[in-house]
Amino acid sequence: MRLGIALAVALALPLAACSSKVEVTPATEGVTDAMLVNGVEGEWLTYGGDYGEQRFSPLDQITADNVGELGLAWSVDLDTARGQEATPLVHDGVMYITTAWSKVKAYDAATGAVKWEYDPEVPRETLVRACCDAVNRGVSLYGNNVFVATLDGRLVALDQQTGKEVWSQVTVPNQEDYTITGAPRVANGLVYIGSGGAEYKARGYIAAFDHATGKEVWRFHTVPGNPADGFESDAMEKAAETWAGEWWELGGGGTVWDSITYDPKTNLVLFGTGNAEPWNPGANGRLGKEGQDDNLYTSSIVAVHADTGEYAWHFQETPEDRWDYDSNAQITITDMEIDGEMRHVALHAPKNGYFYVLDVETGKFLNAGSFAMQNWTLGIDPETGKPQINPEARYEQTGKPWIGLPGAGGAHSWQPMSYSPVTGLVYIPANLAAFPYMADEDWEASDIGFQTGIDSAAVAMPADEAVQKAALDATTGALIAWDPVKQEAAWTVPYKAPWNGGTLATAGNLVFQGDAEGNFNAYSADAGKKLWSFPAQSGVMAAPMTYSINGEQYVAVLVGWGGVWDVATGILAHKGRATENISRLLVFKLGASGKLADLPASAERVLDPPPFTGTEELALTGAGTYGRYCSVCHGDAAVAGGLNPDLRHSATLGDADTFKMIVIDGALSPPEGGGNGMVSFQKALKPEDVEGIRQYLIKRANEDLALGSTK
Repeated sequence: MRLGIALAVALALPLAACSSKVEVTPATEGVTDAMLVNGVEGEWLTYGGDYGEQRFSPLDQITADNVGELGLAWSVDLDTARGQEATPLVHDGVMYITTAWSKVKAYDAATGAVKWEYDPEVPRETLVRACCDAVNRGVSLYGNNVFVATLDGRLVALDQQTGKEVWSQVTVPNQEDYTITGAPRVANGLVYIGSGGAEYKARGYIAAFDHATGKEVWRFHTVPGNPADGFESDAMEKAAETWAGEWWELGGGGTVWDSITYDPKTNLVLFGTGNAEPWNPGANGRLGKEGQDDNLYTSSIVAVHADTGEYAWHFQETPEDRWDYDSNAQITITDMEIDGEMRHVALHAPKNGYFYVLDVETGKFLNAGSFAMQNWTLGIDPETGKPQINPEARYEQTGKPWIGLPGAGGAHSWQPMSYSPVTGLVYIPANLAAFPYMADEDWEASDIGFQTGIDSAAVAMPADEAVQKAALDATTGALIAWDPVKQEAAWTVPYKAPWNGGTLATAGNLVFQGDAEGNFNAYSADAGKKLWSFPAQSGVMAAPMTYSINGEQYVAVLVGWGGVWDVATGILAHKGRATENISRLLVFKLGASGKLADLPASAERVLDPPPFTGTEELALTGAGTYGRYCSVCHGDAAVAGGLNPDLRHSATLGDADTFKMIVIDGALSPPEGGGNGMVSFQKALKPEDVEGIRQYLIKRANEDLALGSTK
């Protein structure tokens, strides 16, 4: 079902006009609020394991002493080779997962036998507006239903027993600028979900829907709309004072694409927001005089009242964000002693490299520490938490390239961290990598593609061995055990590359994490000693979980590497990652001895481009066009990560007409609802633009061939 006239009108109206009281009845059977608050022994009922999103399990059959006996109990190879980001849920002996393209699958959690499968048939052309792969982070359970949010913007309720659709609701304002990759959360009869799309023309929001009917109950926007239309709330009117220019014309960003945490103690919903858009604030004048530079409520943690969506408080972590430092990393809630006083706190490690501790009820800043190298600030105010921004980091003002630390991938992105109340430590999957920024002074908005205002061609990886080696050497990752009270690392495990998996902590003194190199590992939670490892044969991004059936504890993880690091970072995506990308579900228990099939031999790719016969001027123009419209899928400097085709190897490079037929005429466009392929870029590109891209690709392929590369 697509967006109907009535819903379209309702979403366009101010909040007061579309939030007439909807009577919501919480579930009294199946998965109830009491179960979600208190937990059920041996089950994993919500994305973060509990309402506090701690990802800590009290199960202790598997311990630091016996984890070496862990073996593969069962596994399933999935019907896609795209990235896997979901955390499985387990209830009543059934495991529920999502895979790429928002598919849902249910298994017998003890044996792996398939119970049912559901395909929402997301149109494959949706990928053109999905910043970071066709991924999905999981389902939610409530009552007798399973809830999944689809890439094309629907929220769907399925029957837990059969997988049959109960209701489906389009939740996004339009299906051109918005996508959804996050997992819904449910509390008190309401299903909470936001959206992605900030690199396009999205206006961020979080919305709540009746679990039984799918009717919208409330919607809180994170960015004010056009002041001429009036404001939906006092919070939006106040936020408008922190913006300049005509920000609303491009949406403004601030999307709630991942973190949502419900706190039963305060009845607040806490959520993180994305950066302001475009990245380059000079592209649409969204920064003005002092007081018009924060761009609320972007790159913030915001709290609203769970039943009404009414604003409670906010804390902005990255004012005037021009570096893509989203605050969408998971928000963890716990009680801990701070300065001699027990506090109910929110723990947050966003992309900007700082670790924050806030009071949940008031949003008061308590303290912060830097868990990764950063150069975008000169420091942070210990009383307010407000950063002092490094003037050199304002690249649109200096007119110079800026190498930012952290990079746009974030010191910590969506890969979930975990918190152990036993050790008092938070286990953070960290990315230690930089990113180059440069303002595009001639940038104009377009109908398709990224709307960042960045000159991607000017800062693309050059065909220079020394520069490439330096960049590769400086790009690493780590598992950091962070003490949130002392604001320092207790221990660190270095990784060869970034973009490793989320973490799970258990009462067995264990931390589980997969890595980009294709291993699933267990470490001692107190000391970080590596105790066990299993070759998953493919990179791992997703976070593991654990459950128990008939007295046996299991550990499960989804395998399959991808996301923004794979599709957009070019040669850096190949550092330390597994050579193949195989999507699968792995489940382990003590004493099991299952094995994976041997990997098939992969065919070696050889660069064999046609000679470069174009002009340097045309190739340079093509580099800019490629950087804006192609690099997000096919990689920086035309080096693909592996999920999408590497265009330097394209058989069409030698045929201008065929290349144009694909890019403009849509010769490889997927049919509605199925098939792979590329949509037409006719809305944005002319034949001369496409020829420039082709000549740039030929030039790049020949440059890399001259460096001795075959990949």
